[in-house]
Amino acid sequence: MPEARLELENHTEHSVAETNKKKLEFIEEVTKNADEIQSKVLAEILSRNGHVEYVKRHGLLNGRIDRETFKKIMPLITYEDILPDINRIANGDTSPIICSQPISEFLTSSGTSGGERKVMPTIEEEMGRRSLLYSLLMPVMSQFVPGLHTGKGMYFLFIKCETKTPGGLPARPVLTSYYKSSHFKDRPYDPYTNYTSPNEAILCPDSYQSMYSQMLCGLCQNNQVLRVGAVFASGFIRAIRFLEKHWTLLCHDIRAGTLNSIITDQSVREAVMRINRPDPALADFIEAECKKESWQGIITRLWPNTKYIDVIVTGTMSQYIPTLEYYSNGLPLVCTMYASSECYFGLNLNPLCKPSDVAYTLIPSMAYFEFLPVQRSNNGAIPKSLDDQKEQQGLVDLVDVKIGHEYELVVTTYAGLYRYRVGDVLRVAGFKNNAPQFNFICRKNVVLSIDTDKTDEVELQNAVKNAVSHLTPFGACLTEYTSYADTTTIPGHYVLYWELSHNGSPQIPGSIFEDCCLTIEDSLDSVYRQNRVFEAIGPLEIKVVEVGTFDKLMDYAISLGASINQYKTPRCVKFAPIVELLNSRVVSTYFSPKCPKWTTPALKQWTDMN
Repeated sequence: MPEARLELENHTEHSVAETNKKKLEFIEEVTKNADEIQSKVLAEILSRNGHVEYVKRHGLLNGRIDRETFKKIMPLITYEDILPDINRIANGDTSPIICSQPISEFLTSSGTSGGERKVMPTIEEEMGRRSLLYSLLMPVMSQFVPGLHTGKGMYFLFIKCETKTPGGLPARPVLTSYYKSSHFKDRPYDPYTNYTSPNEAILCPDSYQSMYSQMLCGLCQNNQVLRVGAVFASGFIRAIRFLEKHWTLLCHDIRAGTLNSIITDQSVREAVMRINRPDPALADFIEAECKKESWQGIITRLWPNTKYIDVIVTGTMSQYIPTLEYYSNGLPLVCTMYASSECYFGLNLNPLCKPSDVAYTLIPSMAYFEFLPVQRSNNGAIPKSLDDQKEQQGLVDLVDVKIGHEYELVVTTYAGLYRYRVGDVLRVAGFKNNAPQFNFICRKNVVLSIDTDKTDEVELQNAVKNAVSHLTPFGACLTEYTSYADTTTIPGHYVLYWELSHNGSPQIPGSIFEDCCLTIEDSLDSVYRQNRVFEAIGPLEIKVVEVGTFDKLMDYAISLGASINQYKTPRCVKFAPIVELLNSRVVSTYFSPKCPKWTTPALKQWTDMN
């Protein structure tokens, strides 16, 4: 028996090494031949779709669909430009409107448009491209952390709400689509996709049952865990917070080999009970660690063999880095890939770098990529729009971007998006062979974000406008405001700093400010409201500050070199000294008294039409 086991282990190790070698050779090849592959990708997309309605509408006919013609004729578009075509497909029109292949489903974005999630068309073969990118992650990681195939990953993965369009197509988040696909559910054994969570727990639609079951399985197999993670940093911190609240129940189940009766999904119960066996010693160990006053390093204490945390900590997620470092005793924070509902883009070829240095290499075979140069204004702001004709002429190909320059990403996909502005601002950090590597800078125009919410300045302004009407009967008005995404609490929450003019009016009851908080939340989009209902975001807070606070804020900005002629109050603040200044002048604080209204999304733009 020992000889047979050793032979199996040697075979597995050899097989893993061979697979890794082939995947790394693929990365080397596509990055060396980046422009040739990009040209081939565009030619393939246009030859397939040259006859579809959208392409012909813009003058690209069969026989004329070369790269240069495409650039001259095809316009740069946003979501609103293609929404009428999306609505036709969603309502059941099966003619080739944007793509020659049938649209298989819509992928709902965490970004928003007009208060609702964006929905992106996709085709069946895109699942293969997503799976390809996933297959590259661990071969890259294994160059830096050997032996990962000998243990398991404890990843907290969840499905989310989905619906159907009037025409009967599924509409769901991209990860929900992937987890429900045969690519994930029926995947062959792979040591890199060997998770502590059984598929049944991941696919459980009840978020509490799913989280409890995944945490229990992760604890039961604690010594086998070599890596931990979730999609976003906020999601992983939520899992740790769940453990803080429920460790006594989890220890009881581990000690007795039982499963709490609140887990009612029978398939989940059966899957978990195949893993959980009575283990009083493990329960005692977990209890002793969780009872300690400090939870610093709790990840390495409970899962002692963990080598890194795999979560997205770029963009707005960077605000969670201190919390993750506290819980992990400084384990490496690894960002492995860059993707969206529009398209999967690329991966991080230097995964153990500092979070501030993360650079994603775009894989040229995923889609056709172009880049719109971003010119910041004197105060560093990104302009909302430029002249359309200038934008179209200024687009740069993948291999022609310049180090240190910033660009907005534009994609043309196999699924029927043509010169689509994704809204992500990227900075060129370097090159892998001929393929550029990008730092993710920000989501264009987003000012506040805690989880998957993305609140822009216009949306925040409208929400505040709706709220201040509660002050009118008291003769008070809002003279100035700003905001802050506070992640020192778990979950994080929005904070608004208000400076008021009372004009000798009577004192305003605290309940009025609570009404203001709730009105703001009710005015924000469905993604924010859903996150509030599911406790991924805490209650919104209004902090009323002393009169003259925003003059102090301007004085401080000018002392740092801002121009008094160009200064305007920032609608969101992040710089710690500014937050400290604002907090030092707070006179009263109010929280939203309850969750805003939210129901299972019915994809508003379609239900309104029918």
